[in-house]
Parts: sequence; structure tokens; C-alpha cells
Amino acid sequence: MSNRTASRAGIKRLITVGSVVAIAALGLTACSSTSASSTPNSGSSKKLTIAFVVGASSDPFFQAMKVGAQDEANALGVNLVFQGNATTYSPATQIPIVNQVLALKPSGLALAPTDPVALQNSVTQAVNAGIPVVNVDSKVNDQSKVISFITGDNAQGGSVAADTLAKAIGYQAGGTYQVVVGLTSATATTNVDRLNGFKAEIAAKYPGIDIVATGYSQSNPTTANTNINNWLTTYPKLSGIFAIDGTNATGAAAALQAKGLTGKVALIGYDAYKTNVDLIGTGVFTALVAQDPAAEGKDAVDTLVKYIKAGNKADGIKKSVTLPNIVLDRSTSAADLTKFTYVQG
Repeated sequence: MSNRTASRAGIKRLITVGSVVAIAALGLTACSSTSASSTPNSGSSKKLTIAFVVGASSDPFFQAMKVGAQDEANALGVNLVFQGNATTYSPATQIPIVNQVLALKPSGLALAPTDPVALQNSVTQAVNAGIPVVNVDSKVNDQSKVISFITGDNAQGGSVAADTLAKAIGYQAGGTYQVVVGLTSATATTNVDRLNGFKAEIAAKYPGIDIVATGYSQSNPTTANTNINNWLTTYPKLSGIFAIDGTNATGAAAALQAKGLTGKVALIGYDAYKTNVDLIGTGVFTALVAQDPAAEGKDAVDTLVKYIKAGNKADGIKKSVTLPNIVLDRSTSAADLTKFTYVQG
């Protein structure tokens, strides 16, 4: 786990008040920014401006991504405009924000698309305007015009979640077990890959496990909580839950605690939100699959700046970058739990 320590070092500095004021002056509702560059794609002395658009910007995963992106922007001396709908993860809320950002003519765009098809046109618009694009966390289907795609190992994350859940419910050959899966989106590539990895591992190794329901929350923990409560009523013999991202994990944890089911229904979550990491020790979570959103944000900014400063050449830039996951559980040391908990800006 020590190979990920460096990616988390120095990412706890707060975004300055001046950066918030600057984006307000641009007429946008931004998470963080400095002033925009008037020369989008040039290598002149004008500061480069990197636009960064995510799904639900209040999600601690994307907040941690913002910290990594802002720290790298500060280190490289470029401006950062970080945008996203405050609460709802959907193409309908994301596309207008991308359009606003592209109207600023930024030097580059880091985009975490909420849907691989619906956001394809946004990528095309950016590229046609001479704005290079990196996909981060999730991706659009056609990667031919995207410089790089930076994400966690989502299929592996789903696979290890299946193994961990099977162990937690005491899986035995010949037994039957009901489990459910809470997701944010039916189409976001992160969710799809995790679900596919989970299903494939169960089919290969745990035929007695039946995925009896899946549901979607649009990154809203209240909706996720409602989904879990409904499932607990419909499936009174439910053995386990796979909450495929942080907001679903939060909603599921609240539902289990409210019904006094801590330790009785196994809960495997995704994302190391501090509130959820704290619940590992109490037995609410059997385990959490932790990503490295700060490293994803840092790498996205670094890749765009490198590409632009090289005269829009991709020499030395990897087309695809997959970062490893870490499983956090009761055996994880306190130091490592702290290390892999998502930092917030």
C-alpha cells in the first residue's frame, strides 16, 4: 500500500478564497477556480486554464478529486475551473454545465461523463473547438478523440466485493443467499464495470448467491436509503448488500442502523468517505473498496498541461491509466484507514 502514499501527500491544502471569487466573476457556480485564460490552447505566457467537470460535485469522491486537481494546478501554475451539479448525477444536469464551461474557451477539459453516450457530443464539441479532452473516472464510448482515460480498476473492485461479500455471509456450496446491489447510474461506465465484475465473480465462484434486485440513486444517499429500506421489507432473508459507490454506501449504512441490522446483513461498500470508514470498526461495513480520486484529479490536470505544452502532442502520454484499489476492513491498521480516507477541500 505504500506505493500510493505519495499520491496523497500534500493534497490537504484548502482552496483559497480568491479562487472562489474569481470563478464567481465568470458568472458560474463553481466548486473551485482561478480566473480564466484568454488564450485557450496556446503555449504563450498567458496562464493555461483547465476546466474540470464532474457529476455530483458535493460527493466526497469528487471533492477529493478536486483537491488533487487543484493542488496540481497550483504546482503547475495553471488556472482550474472545477464544476458539477451540486447533488444530482445525471446527463440532464451535467450537459448544461459542460456547455457553460466550453463557452469560456478553456485550454483543456477534464470530464467525468455521467453517461457514455449522452456526453459524447460534449467531447466532440470540445475537440472541434480545439480544446483537448481527458476522461477521468468514467468515459464516453468513443475514445478516439480523448487524450487519455484515467480511472480506478472498476472490474477488479466489483470482483473483490463479491469475494468479500461471500466470505462475510458465510457462503457454503449448496446454500442459497439473497443479495442486492445499489448503484448511482445504469450507464456510467464505473457503475457498469463494477456491476459486471461483481456478477462475473459470483457466477464463476458462488452460484448459490442470487442478486435479487438492483436500484439507482443518482448519487443521492436519501434515495439509496429508500431503496435499501424497500428491499429489506421485500426480502426479509436478505444476506448482503453491495453498495457500488459512496452515496449508496451511506444510504445503505443508515438503513441498516435504523433497523438494527448491523452485523446481520453484510454490507460491502465502495469509496472511503470518512463517515463510512468510521463505521467499519462498529461493524456496519464489512469492508469498503477505496479508490484514489485525488490521484485521478492530479493525473488529469498533469496530462492536459503536458499535452498542451508539448504543442498538442500525446508523446509519452498513456491512452489509458488504471489505478489500483485498496480494500479496507477491520484488519486494516488505523494508519492505513487514515491514509486512504478521502481528503476534502
